[in-house]
Amino acid sequence: MNDDDIYTARLELVDFPIEVFWDTPREEFIEKLLAGDVLIPEKDVNEQLTTGFRHLRSFIDDHEGEDPAAVADDLAGEYTRLFAAPRPPVLPHETYYRDDTDLLGEGLAEVEASYAAAGWKRPEEYPEESDFIAVELAFLRWVIERQQQGQEEAFGYERVFLDNHLLGWKDAFLADLVDNTEEDLFLAAGYVFAGLVEFEDELVAQMVPN
Repeated sequence: MNDDDIYTARLELVDFPIEVFWDTPREEFIEKLLAGDVLIPEKDVNEQLTTGFRHLRSFIDDHEGEDPAAVADDLAGEYTRLFAAPRPPVLPHETYYRDDTDLLGEGLAEVEASYAAAGWKRPEEYPEESDFIAVELAFLRWVIERQQQGQEEAFGYERVFLDNHLLGWKDAFLADLVDNTEEDLFLAAGYVFAGLVEFEDELVAQMVPN
C-alpha cells in the first residue's frame, strides 16, 4: 500500500463516523451502504476497528434488500433517542467526559484554540458546538488532508489534538454507546471512531513523538 492509498484509507475511516454521527443518517448514505459501495477492510488493524467493521457487516446483512428510506427513518428515531432527545443517554461531546470543565463550559475554548492554532475554521453548516464528535472529526479530516499535501506541521497539530482532546474521551464515549444501544450502525461508528483515534495515535507517533 503506497502513501496515497494510506491517505485515502485514513480519510474514508474518518468520513464514516462523521456521516453517522453528524445528524440522522441520510437515505443516500444508507443506500450506499446497502449497495456494498463502502469498502470494509479485510485486514485487522486494531481490535476496536475490527469490532466496528463486524457491526457494519451485521447492519448491512440485516437490512439487505430493504428500502433505504425506511431504514433511514428507523435510524432517525434511534438517533434522536440516543443523542438528541431531552436528557439523551449518550452525549457525544468532549466536554461531557472531561473532569476539568462542565458540559459545553470552559473546555470549549480549549477545543477552539486548537482549531485556531492550526488555522481551521468550523464550516458554517456545522451548527453543533466545537466539541461535538463530528466537528472534532471534521478537524481531524482537515489535518490529514494537510498532511497529504505535504504540510509537515500538520502532524504536530494532530499530535496536540489527539493528546489534548480525542484520546481523553473516546473510550468513555464508546462505553456509553455500547451500554445504551443495540443498533449496529451506531455501534459500528462508535468502535470505528475509537479505533481510528488509536490508529492515528500510533501513526502520528512515528512522525511526532509524544
